[in-house]
Amino acid sequence: MTTLHEPPSGERVHIGFFGRRNAGKSSLVNAVAGQALSVVSPVAGTTTDPVAKAMELLPLGPVVLLDTPGFDDEGDLGALRVERTRAVLARADCAVLVLDGPAADADRQLIALLEARGLPWLKVYNKADLHPAPADGLAVSARTGAGIAALKERLARLLPDRTPPGRLAGDLLRPGELAVLVVPLDRSAPKGRLILPQQQVIRDLLEAGAAALTVRDTEYVQFLEKLPALPALVVADSQVFGPVAAATPAAVPLTSFSILMARYKGFLKTAVRGAAAIDRLRDGDTVLVAEGCTHHRQCEDIGTVQLPRLLRARTGRDLRFQAVSGRDFPADLTPCALVLHCGGCMLTPRALQARLEAAGDVPFTNYGVAIAHLRGILPRALAALPEFAAGAEKNDENPWVFRP
Repeated sequence: MTTLHEPPSGERVHIGFFGRRNAGKSSLVNAVAGQALSVVSPVAGTTTDPVAKAMELLPLGPVVLLDTPGFDDEGDLGALRVERTRAVLARADCAVLVLDGPAADADRQLIALLEARGLPWLKVYNKADLHPAPADGLAVSARTGAGIAALKERLARLLPDRTPPGRLAGDLLRPGELAVLVVPLDRSAPKGRLILPQQQVIRDLLEAGAAALTVRDTEYVQFLEKLPALPALVVADSQVFGPVAAATPAAVPLTSFSILMARYKGFLKTAVRGAAAIDRLRDGDTVLVAEGCTHHRQCEDIGTVQLPRLLRARTGRDLRFQAVSGRDFPADLTPCALVLHCGGCMLTPRALQARLEAAGDVPFTNYGVAIAHLRGILPRALAALPEFAAGAEKNDENPWVFRP
C-alpha cells in the first residue's frame, strides 16, 4: 500500500541493469542495494524474470532497481526472457550495461536499443578484482565493493530531470482557497485507503497552501450547501462525474482526478484528442482497455464493466473490448480503434510515453476524459485548467478541445 509519506512507483527513478548471462548483473544489483535482492549463482541464466525492488538509494533518493535476464539467453524459454528484458527498457529511466570483458554481439544489440530509445546509460565492467577493465567504462567489483560508490555518484549525475511534465491541482488555487474532493466509497473502492490520485491531489493542494474538503458523493450536496462560500474547485471521481456536475453550480470550476492525473503525466491533450475518436467508432471495432497497475477487479470495475457499458450505450455500436493490466501492453495495436487507458499514476513518464509511442496513430485517451466526453461535460471539465480555458470548441487555435 502506498502512503502519503511513501513515493509511489511512478514517482521513483527506475534503474535497469542489463547485460549477458553471468556478467554479474544480479551481484551488482545486490552490491548497489546493499542487500541480497536477486539470487546469485555461477549457473548461466539464474535470473529468469525481471526483479524489481523499490528502495531509498543515496545519493539518488527513491528508486526502483530492475534486474533482468541475460540478453543472450537461448532456446524457446530464453527468447521469452529476452522479450521480458526488452519490455524493461520501456520503463527504465536509465540503464547500467554490465560487462565482464569485451563487448559481444548481445551487448552491441543492447547498446543499439539504448541509443534508439534515447535512454541515459553507463557502461560498467564488473569483476574488476579478477581482470583489468577496458578504459571505456567504469570498473567495479560486486564481490569486493570496489567502485560501487562511484557507480552511485555517476548514476546520480546521469539521470534526467525528474520534474513532472505537468501539474496536478496546486496551481489552480490560491493559498487559503478551498477545493471539494468528491470520493465515492462503493464496492470498487479499495478497503481502508484512498486511491493514489486522490492522495496526490490532497498532498498537492496542501503544499500550495490550499484546503481540501473530502466528501462522499452521497453527502456532496449536503456539504456544499453548508459552505459559507462556493469552493474554488470541485474534483470528482470519474464514476460520479455526471451527478456531481449536475449538482455543482456553473460558476464553480469542476474537473476529475483522472483528468488531473493525465495533466500531471503530460498526456492530457493527447487524451482529449483521442476522446473525439469515440464518436467515430463502428460496429466490430476493438477498444483496448489498459491499466498500469494490477488489482482485484470488482463487479462494477470502471475499466472492464462501467466504461464498456457506457460506450456501448452512448455510441450504439457493437464494440469489442480487450483488457490488459500491469506491465502487459500489446506491441501491435493496429487491430485497435481506440486505446482507453487509466490515469497512469503507477507508471513513470517514460513508461507512459512508451505506450503512447506504441499506439502510434491509434487514438489514445484515458478513463476520466472518456467519461467526461460521454457525459457531455468535457468542455466544462477542461475549462478549469489554464491550458484549456481559452475555449470549449474545436478550432485551429485550440485543436484538442471538442464540444460533444
